[in-house]
Amino acid sequence: MQPEPETLRFPFAEPPPFGEPVPVAPGILWLRLPLPYALDHVNLYLLEDGDGWALFDTGLGDERSRTLWAAVLAGALGGRPITRIVVSHCHPDHVGLAGWFDERFAPPVHMTEAEYLTTRVYRQDTDDERSRAAVARFYRSCGLGEDAVAGLLGRGLRYLTQTTGLPPAFEPLVAGRTLRLGGRDWRILTGGGHSPDQAMLWCEADGLFLAADQVLERISPNVSVQPMQPNADPLSQYRDSLRELMETIPPNTLVLPSHRRPFLGLHQRARELDAHHEDRCARIAAACRPAPLTCAQVVPVIFHRALDSHQLGFAVGEALAHLNHMIANGVLAVETGKDGIHTYRTL
Repeated sequence: MQPEPETLRFPFAEPPPFGEPVPVAPGILWLRLPLPYALDHVNLYLLEDGDGWALFDTGLGDERSRTLWAAVLAGALGGRPITRIVVSHCHPDHVGLAGWFDERFAPPVHMTEAEYLTTRVYRQDTDDERSRAAVARFYRSCGLGEDAVAGLLGRGLRYLTQTTGLPPAFEPLVAGRTLRLGGRDWRILTGGGHSPDQAMLWCEADGLFLAADQVLERISPNVSVQPMQPNADPLSQYRDSLRELMETIPPNTLVLPSHRRPFLGLHQRARELDAHHEDRCARIAAACRPAPLTCAQVVPVIFHRALDSHQLGFAVGEALAHLNHMIANGVLAVETGKDGIHTYRTL
């Protein structure tokens, strides 16, 4: 007989209001900040660190987040400074206020090298004719029409408005090493797929796992191909990371994720996420069997709702991640027409 599946358990039934940190473990506070997206929040974690607080991720670099942070610093944190920052990865809701905190407290910022350098690249103003033309070619090759392509151009500029820069130096996070933070020893883990080399922290002694975006309850983190790496296979990286986490971390560890609620049941959730991507691959294989499809035609196979331009960019990147993954595994073949559009057929 197959063992009964593990059930996810939620020690905190309801999330705290925005800007009101609550304890989730001794010396650790959970702080939620709003996001102006369909996914309307991000979780940050504060760790008592000597005379101040260490921070795991910063929140989006917008005015609403700054206002909430100013109130938290003066109120719930008792005016104590931010002593160190760990940034899990380069997305704006995680690194957005790094520059803002640097101006106020100049704390050391810990990041993996790939995430620090990727943030630097994204912070560059790439709205030049050559860059826009390359991004436009990428989206046209996916089978998108000109109106959709026009709506997707300029995403790099939006990144600039949602981040406040980086300090000129950083402390590198290296997988397998230990970081002493908030009176605990945390093993540094990293994983690709959602971002180039996302950092996570695991405290084995206390059964705590700061998971960033790699493992979330109810939702799957976006795993996308980006225009600068059109033939990448981030989905293989992500699925490999899920297996590594299950091999490394005990199932009864408290997962502190960057979205939704903290939970117990890491292995079950990792299996669910892997099965989710396997199911998507099966649906794409079935759709591409009768006739070849473009990436744009694959999007509605795995996304069954209307998408605005912000969501469409993620959806196209995610569809292409599955297509490239299936090519790498010998399930699909790709052909490029004279118009430069790629089509995919099931072998």
